[in-house]
Amino acid sequence: MRKSFVFVLVFVFVLGAVGFSFADDSEMLKANEKKVWSKALKAVPAERQLSIEQFKALYDKVVAGKEKAYLIDTRTHPEFYAFHIPYTDHIHSGHMYTIPKKVKDKNAKIVVWCRTKKRQAYVSEKLVEYGYTNVWTVKEGIVGWIKAGHAVCNEFAGLFKVTEYHKHFTEMDKKTGKPMYQIREFHPY
Repeated sequence: MRKSFVFVLVFVFVLGAVGFSFADDSEMLKANEKKVWSKALKAVPAERQLSIEQFKALYDKVVAGKEKAYLIDTRTHPEFYAFHIPYTDHIHSGHMYTIPKKVKDKNAKIVVWCRTKKRQAYVSEKLVEYGYTNVWTVKEGIVGWIKAGHAVCNEFAGLFKVTEYHKHFTEMDKKTGKPMYQIREFHPY
């Protein structure tokens, strides 16, 4: 009798555990991501979130040597190699942990951006947590830079302007109407 009771108890526990493993946690995950995103957005005060015009003015000063700042593109390697803002640095957002090895002054002006704003918010939040006191972001990212008509470059084409920007140039699945490739991350290792 005791063995049967233990067996039933274990069986019920296993069934419950299996049931929980198949539970749909997507709503909980979405809600938590919104909380994390909201926190990341608050890491850099509004007065340090640059418009494209403000960033262009700062960029011109930095390139001319009239102001010192680290201008860091946080997009992926393929995005950066495709095109980037001339004379700027690149640290993939997944490698943000390397920034303290490169930027040793906690008061250095650090300006980060990505394609639009998501990765730069997460990177800037971490930089503030690391102890940097002068972190800035570019509100509209490189998409805003391109839409404003500013030049970009790459090692193959040199300096150029993008005349038309589309979010996706991906082959679409004819049956579903969705992009055929959902994740396309290049990793050099």
